[in-house]
Amino acid sequence: MNSEIRNINKLQQGPILVAADFSENSKSAVLWAIDISIALQASLVLIHIVHDRAEGPGYYRHDKKDAMRPMEDIAERMMQKFLKSLSDKSPLYESFKNLETRIVTGLPVTRILETAENIDARMIVMGSQGLTGLAHLLIGSKAEQVVRLSKIPVTIVKN
Repeated sequence: MNSEIRNINKLQQGPILVAADFSENSKSAVLWAIDISIALQASLVLIHIVHDRAEGPGYYRHDKKDAMRPMEDIAERMMQKFLKSLSDKSPLYESFKNLETRIVTGLPVTRILETAENIDARMIVMGSQGLTGLAHLLIGSKAEQVVRLSKIPVTIVKN
């Protein structure tokens, strides 16, 4: 019984983890998470997973001047551009100051779950691209996998 109470207290105190791939669905997820974090008086950790190029070829586009730069550097620049687009899109983001950002390398589902555990997150928020049909059957949904494997609540936000 005491361990259950400790787990509930931990969930009530931890930050909210938002995983972003810089898509429009991710913007919606971040803005939703900001709204919830204000209501819950929680901090927010925004992560982006730098994934294997074989999984998403062309995702991290290089300029000629960036041809030899690590993907993490390019992802960091994309994160800054993403944050700027959020501030342009919503005054709620502009007024929110309790945000930490992280760039993490690895397999997205695994790293999202590991990060959530490492920061004692109270919940995970993700956008969903909403693949259907054959594409969904072949590759599955990262959001769906996180929902299935997570030990904490997960909210999926769609546009």
